[in-house]
Amino acid sequence: MNRWKLWLPLVLFAGFCLVAVWPLLHPPSSDIHSQLIGKPLPQFSLKPASPDLPGVSTQDFRDGKPKLLNVFASWCVPCAAEAPQLGQLQRQGATIVGIDLRDRPEDLAQFLAGNGNPFARIGADDIGAVQLGIGSSGVPETFVIDGQGTIRYQHIGDIRQDDVAMLLGKLKEAES
Repeated sequence: MNRWKLWLPLVLFAGFCLVAVWPLLHPPSSDIHSQLIGKPLPQFSLKPASPDLPGVSTQDFRDGKPKLLNVFASWCVPCAAEAPQLGQLQRQGATIVGIDLRDRPEDLAQFLAGNGNPFARIGADDIGAVQLGIGSSGVPETFVIDGQGTIRYQHIGDIRQDDVAMLLGKLKEAES
């Protein structure tokens, strides 16, 4: 009997283990990025979500100034967690436009009263049509939109302290 035949079961078992363990060590990203990055925002117009602020339309992003577009909701726990960072971005000069997803006005008012209001505008996306139209798959998500209305960057998940400088840099890049 050849000696290599003795090692064959061990080699096959090691190969099986490698195939089984590899996906556990290198999981695929579960983030779904928008297919519209580098493309213009689709046409939309949303009614005001708050009586104190105007609604949002595509035209609001074509004034030559880059903006952050934040998709959020009052029922979203990570949205409350990112509120201090949104306030910090606003204080550092970022214009933040909000899309409030499937929310009730009284819940939004309570959310803004408790977490601050960094938004220049907030549109009510009652059925999630604009959210899906821009390629957002969850809340919170934040997009960098240049002054011509083109989506330059998508941040999936809540904005953390480490993300603030990066987003300010993306806004600066979007100026050119």
